[in-house]
Amino acid sequence: MSASGYEGYSHTRFAHDPRRAGVWAEIAAYLQRYVPRDRPLLDLGSGYCDFVNAIEATPRYALDRFIDPATYAASGVIPLQADAADLSGVQEPLQTVFSSNLLEHLTPEHGTEVARAVREALAPGGRWLLLQPNFRYCATTYFDDYTHRTIYTHVSLADFLRAQGFEIERVEPRFLPFSMNTRAPTWRPLVWAYLRSPLRPRAAQMLLIARRPR
Repeated sequence: MSASGYEGYSHTRFAHDPRRAGVWAEIAAYLQRYVPRDRPLLDLGSGYCDFVNAIEATPRYALDRFIDPATYAASGVIPLQADAADLSGVQEPLQTVFSSNLLEHLTPEHGTEVARAVREALAPGGRWLLLQPNFRYCATTYFDDYTHRTIYTHVSLADFLRAQGFEIERVEPRFLPFSMNTRAPTWRPLVWAYLRSPLRPRAAQMLLIARRPR
C-alpha cells in the first residue's frame, strides 16, 4: 500500500482512537507472561504505539512504515520508521516480537520476507506474538477492509510459520473481536474479564505464539 493510500486508510478504518490505549493496556498485561521484562522487544507495525507503550520490556522498539512511531511512542521507546521486513535498525537480538493485524495487509511474498526477517532478528528461543483476524470466524466481513491482501486461519498461519522455521508454542483461535470499530468492549475491567473468560463473544481474531528454535 502506498503512503497516500495509507493516509486515506488511517482516516477511515484506522483513525486514532484514545479508547484503544486502555484496551491495549489490558492486552499487554495479559500477554506480559510471555514477555521478559529485562529483554528486548519489537512492536512490528506499531501503529499508534498503544501496545509498546503499555508492555514492560527493556529496551522497547516500535517500527512502522506509514505512521511515524516517534509521534506516538512513550518515553524510553525507540522509534523506527521502516518497512516491516527491514529490521536493520534493531542492533541486538530480540527476545520478543509483537505484531497485530499486520500479515493480512501484505502479499504472501512480502509476508514471507517479514517472517524471515523476524526469525533472523530473534534470539534462539525468542518469541513472535501475533494477533490476526481469523478468516474462519470473520469471512463475511474480512474484505470489508479493502487493504486485506492475504487470508489466514489459525491453522494456515501456524503452518506458514512452521514453513519459515518457527516452532508453535500456543494457538488461541478466538482471542479478540474482529475490530475495535465494532461494539467491542473498551471499559478496562470488562476487557480484563473478557480476556480471562472461557467464552469470548464475537471473538474473530486469533493469537499465535511462535518461537525461534534454540
